[in-house]
Amino acid sequence: MSRVLPLLTLALSAPAFAAPAPAAAPDLLPFKATEKVLPNGLKIIVVPTGFPNIVSLQIPVQTGSRNEVEPGKSGFAHFFEHMMFRGTKEYPPEKYQDIITRAGARQNAYTSDDLTNYHTTFAKEDLETVLKVEADRFQHLSYGEDVFKTESRAVLGEYNKNSANPVSKLFEAMRDTAYEKHTYKHTTMGFLKDIEDMPNQYAYSKVFFDRWYRPERTTIIVAGDVEPQKAVALVEKYWSKWQRGSYKVDVPVEPAPKAALYKHVTWATPTLPWVSVAFRAPAFSEKQKDQAALSVLLSLSFGRTSPLYKRLVQDEQKIDQLFDSTPNRVDPTLAVIGARVKKAEDTVYVRNAIMETVAKLRSEPVGEKALADAKSALKYGVIRSLDNTEQIAGMLASYVHFNRSYGTLNNYYRVLDSLTPADLQAAARKYLTDEGLIVTTLSNGALPADIGQLPKLAALEPKLNTAKIDLLVQKSALPQIRYKLVFGAGSAHDPQGKEGLAALTAAMVASAGSSERKIDEISKALFPLAGSFSEQTDKEMSTFTGTIHKDNWSQFQDIVMPQLLAPGFREDDFRRLKDAQKNALLLDLKDNNEEELGKERLQTNVFAGSGYGHPVLGTVAGLDSITLDDVKDFYKKAYTQGALRVGLAGDVSDAMSASLLKSLSRLPAGAGLAATPIPAGKMPNGLEVEIIEKNTRATAISFGLPLTVTRSHADFPALWLAKTWLGEHRASSSLLYQRIREIRGMNYGDYAYIEAFPRGMFQFFPSANLGRKAQLFEIWVRPVAPENAHLALRIALTELDKLVAKGLTKEQFEITRGYLMKNVFVMTSTQDQQLGYALDSQWYGTPEFTKLMRDGLSKLSVDDVNAAIRKHLSSKNLSVVMIAKDAAGLKDKLLSDAFSPIKYDGNKPKELLDEDQVIGNMKLNIKPEAVKITPAANVFAN
Repeated sequence: MSRVLPLLTLALSAPAFAAPAPAAAPDLLPFKATEKVLPNGLKIIVVPTGFPNIVSLQIPVQTGSRNEVEPGKSGFAHFFEHMMFRGTKEYPPEKYQDIITRAGARQNAYTSDDLTNYHTTFAKEDLETVLKVEADRFQHLSYGEDVFKTESRAVLGEYNKNSANPVSKLFEAMRDTAYEKHTYKHTTMGFLKDIEDMPNQYAYSKVFFDRWYRPERTTIIVAGDVEPQKAVALVEKYWSKWQRGSYKVDVPVEPAPKAALYKHVTWATPTLPWVSVAFRAPAFSEKQKDQAALSVLLSLSFGRTSPLYKRLVQDEQKIDQLFDSTPNRVDPTLAVIGARVKKAEDTVYVRNAIMETVAKLRSEPVGEKALADAKSALKYGVIRSLDNTEQIAGMLASYVHFNRSYGTLNNYYRVLDSLTPADLQAAARKYLTDEGLIVTTLSNGALPADIGQLPKLAALEPKLNTAKIDLLVQKSALPQIRYKLVFGAGSAHDPQGKEGLAALTAAMVASAGSSERKIDEISKALFPLAGSFSEQTDKEMSTFTGTIHKDNWSQFQDIVMPQLLAPGFREDDFRRLKDAQKNALLLDLKDNNEEELGKERLQTNVFAGSGYGHPVLGTVAGLDSITLDDVKDFYKKAYTQGALRVGLAGDVSDAMSASLLKSLSRLPAGAGLAATPIPAGKMPNGLEVEIIEKNTRATAISFGLPLTVTRSHADFPALWLAKTWLGEHRASSSLLYQRIREIRGMNYGDYAYIEAFPRGMFQFFPSANLGRKAQLFEIWVRPVAPENAHLALRIALTELDKLVAKGLTKEQFEITRGYLMKNVFVMTSTQDQQLGYALDSQWYGTPEFTKLMRDGLSKLSVDDVNAAIRKHLSSKNLSVVMIAKDAAGLKDKLLSDAFSPIKYDGNKPKELLDEDQVIGNMKLNIKPEAVKITPAANVFAN
């Protein structure tokens, strides 16, 4: 790497003892990479990370929605991400998935505006196998028209899934308004009309693959426990015959904006109003300062430490969310500031407050210390995230795709490190202009008439804001320190009529400051340290997680420990967090997320009448009744030394352990809250169905039954294996996924569980510290077209019935056990997971989780698994929750037991069509009194 040193002015005589030039900023990534370009243009980057056993393969391809220049072809890059899993002649989907499963791997892909990235994380001994099968699909992808049409319906299902989120629609409308010619006009999903026409684009799909999936546009990143020379040789062995392409296209250049733009989106269902203020932003650069400067500037001005956040969220409580985004993109993009407003009449006020802040950025530079703190936060924030191989490789992929170079990320952070207040102000003056302004709003009801009358920036005057505790230590070389404080206080402890109290109390500890500092002061103090202190509440426990670089340990503890030991308990924070929790219940869960709503409703139905019979967030009536005194009383009783489990991980010193224990010893002595009884789940008698009537595009389905099996039960490994084969979360190789999504293209995915998995649609793996005394067997059928809901239920029940009646074969058992023996390391690979699972093992009274599972799995026989299935599962007695627009019509279908047909876009094998006839005529024998319809407005009311 060449380096340019500052020069002294040679026209003057230089002093004999001139000071040495300052050293260049060190690399942010502390790894030694091996890079090579093959003759066909393929780039190879190999990065040994120092983490044992695991390898992560990332394959970023320089094709995204940006490349979709032809009319009618939007969304195709994302669609093709799906098609890449459709196999080759050498490795059909079943064979390919079998290889990935045998490798104990977790695999997925994502598409953005500029790239499509395929990523697989697996045991190191399978590197050659994975490289071989990946090379085959990138060079020899093969699929027929029927398969293509089936997958197109799955993509439409993904669009339908996202349609319940108002923010997705807000961004879709914003981009469509902002762009005239450039392909950033459409989102990665594409325009709905193009998605609906995808079944007719089979011939074009072949053209798309031929154009864009070429070695000169692709990088192979191999990271983890690897030997660089061997890894390079393997890539050359399997990828060197891939032929270079020749296709080129000019992405339309967006003309310079001429005037501010406004767009309003009318939302059909209840939601709080959204206001976004966007500006034209520069393209990513690892050399020029503009994009980095604008990104840092907006983060400082609209992040959680900003004066505007304190004013609008904490003090005035006009909004409950404020965010900014200046994405890294190949071409000029949009920098966005967004807010969710509590009352429609405040939308103009909030918009103007944002624009006042923008106007001030143009006229006043940020302070030196504020900028230095931001740089520190960025540096330590990245370092904090580098705690596992997959994260390191994934971060690399997000930067490598720009120039196919390992150095891009390091170069970008050198640019960030070089920024000055003048650089940030220059970016503000250049890009935050009236001409480049786009304001977008979304609401269910009417907004003030003048919301669309956009003021000039120059006219805005921003307002000035005047015992003894056992400690579990996991020592490692990681400089990032993490601790978890797990209190035996969860929603099962909520007093009757005060549902939501445990969660609100935890939020008041983590997000409402201490007696000595308000939360905005804490946020500002933590910002340069890149530290965080957060909470998670579940049925039996509330967990607080602190994470900080070891260099900043003492300062961090001085800031956050008073939050736990001496909470602020201010009335304004109480109102703010109570409103936020109520919005999370009513809006984020009930109104805007049918999938999580269905899963949560199933839990509450099965455990009705017990401590598990309401959401962790509470009920509307319960939250309304909670007072600040209730929170103080709950805190006093629950947060004691005897109720606490503590874990500490990273490069931990004895002094750190001692200081943490010393701080926690200030908690009151005592056992804490009384132990909760084991909740008695209600075993359904036949199929008992609740249909939630809601204005929704698709129908979500969840069903299940109570389980007494937890991790401490002898049958837990057996049921874990059974659910994995039936419906492993986000795994395309599982049975339900294959039968409903893969073969029939009915939805986006179908999964099974024997442990609660809240927020499952957002995560690959469940969070730790969700220990429960009783569990739920659950099948989650992701949203399907309403006309297919009846059949989807029948298919899922059919496959469950086969499992209960026939069990697994010896081969199915062996393959699934082999997968789990390896995958257990993948699902516990991060620092947070390892620490959390260790504390959960203490709570359950079991060995460490990987040992528990591997020992348990190794002792199992197929007969053991099938016996556990017959003992604990049923396909006849199930509680069912369905969320549908036409609830009455769905009820009639269920009770009539009439044939449920399905219409395919493409041709299907006769055996599948015959099977559809049999399943479609399957009698569910649901009794009229076993079906009830509940308006969505009544769900979780009390």
